[in-house]
Amino acid sequence: MTNDTAVNATAVDMEQLRALIAEVLDLDVAEVTDDAEYVKELGVDSLLALEMQLALEQRYGVSITEEELRGAKSLRMTHGLLTAKTAAE
Repeated sequence: MTNDTAVNATAVDMEQLRALIAEVLDLDVAEVTDDAEYVKELGVDSLLALEMQLALEQRYGVSITEEELRGAKSLRMTHGLLTAKTAAE
């Protein structure tokens, strides 16, 4: 698996997404629960949100607006956003 190429599948694996977000946020994977809110519970600030946005765009080959990212407040919501975006590609 290379990180240089975007995933070109409509199914977004929740555990791979969890691992990617945990890596960007420098957290243990277990801390990134399905419904933990990024800002309120995981301490995400604007810089971390930007890093997360860039990592998600690179990994999944989609474009995510700041508004979309603000609306995806948890892993479950981010998964839904990415699933919809990759299906539309």
